[in-house]
Amino acid sequence: MPKTVFWISLAGILVLSLLPTEQLPPQTVQVWDKAQHAIGFFWLGLCGHAAYPQAGFRVLSGVLLWGVAIELAQTLTPWRQGDVLDWLADALGAGLATLVWLVWSRHRKTLPG
Repeated sequence: MPKTVFWISLAGILVLSLLPTEQLPPQTVQVWDKAQHAIGFFWLGLCGHAAYPQAGFRVLSGVLLWGVAIELAQTLTPWRQGDVLDWLADALGAGLATLVWLVWSRHRKTLPG
């Protein structure tokens, strides 16, 4: 199940990132654009680590490359534009997810039982 959630999340973020902004669902809470990037890639990072727990560096690298691919794909659309700052927000979210995963994994190993 974690692998399915991860791959669906990758596809979902790709679609949402390439749609014209007027076709996106209305936001119930206005969140700063960079925060949306960080939150989305935090989610991708957590899902990736849950799906592939032994592939920490590869998961982080793959999620970061996914962010680059999305920003490059946006430059090919007339309604979106790629942004290095968006990718940096993606990297912050993915990096935080990796840090949380590492701390949680180490803590889990020290739990009795």
